[in-house]
Amino acid sequence: MPYGRPMIFRTIPILLALALPVSAAIAAPTKSAKAAKAPTPVVEAPITVDSLLAQSKDAATKGDTELAVRLAQAAIVQDPARTGSYVALGDVYASSNQPDYARSYYDAALDIDPADAVAKKALSDLNRDHPETTARNSK
Repeated sequence: MPYGRPMIFRTIPILLALALPVSAAIAAPTKSAKAAKAPTPVVEAPITVDSLLAQSKDAATKGDTELAVRLAQAAIVQDPARTGSYVALGDVYASSNQPDYARSYYDAALDIDPADAVAKKALSDLNRDHPETTARNSK
């Protein structure tokens, strides 16, 4: 009987070795099933101040002023020291015929950087196009 016991232990690993590839083949999905189940991951670009400002400009171009304002505000929140965000928000307000709001954001940009040429030009254009708000603000 001493020979029967080692024989059983040798048989079990051999049977397992034969059964594993069969069970793995049964459990493995086919290529078409795998493609149908696993969607391709979508890699989104990180949200940056530049992307927010680009989206804001796009929304303003499409006439969605509310979205354009919110995106420009988000850009200001993300980087409050960046004058371009204030100018962009001022541009949205200027294009939607709200010169008082536009002026306040151009002024905020100039408070951060008094030499900002873009903000100076935008404010100059606003003063030329809306002289009535310039006179009101100078009082």
